[in-house]
Amino acid sequence: MKIFLPLLAAVIAVPACARTGEAEVREGPRGGPCFTITPREERLGTPDFQAITVSDGQRLLWKMSMPKERTFPLVFGTCVPYGGRVAALPRTAAARLEAGRVYHLRIEARPGGQGKGAASYEARFCLARQRDGSATVHQIWTGDRPGTRMFGCLPPRD
Repeated sequence: MKIFLPLLAAVIAVPACARTGEAEVREGPRGGPCFTITPREERLGTPDFQAITVSDGQRLLWKMSMPKERTFPLVFGTCVPYGGRVAALPRTAAARLEAGRVYHLRIEARPGGQGKGAASYEARFCLARQRDGSATVHQIWTGDRPGTRMFGCLPPRD
């Protein structure tokens, strides 16, 4: 009993850490990146969208947020485009994204009906340079190593 009470007090005193889930970045229907949660995250619980930010690691490039009284469920099938083409939502102007640079995405969420979703979801991505000079959206997954092509963001050497 002497060991149990201090252990119980320590568990109660430690605040629950909010889990950070994994976001997904993919090519949007009109080109450019769009953002959502992974299918695995959706199976853990459908969160309600709150806000989204994209940065280059040092400066904010774009932010969009929902008013507190409005929201929508964020599911894998829903993809929020970079620049947030929904005029009624509070957002900043979207800075131009450059090929070959790594960007950071953060989606803030409120727990949905199941309450098992994460409080936020994060991912890294780039516009990967292709040999022909074009660029395609490329997600950098957890555990990916930079390598000579910077996570696959630079074109292969000839």
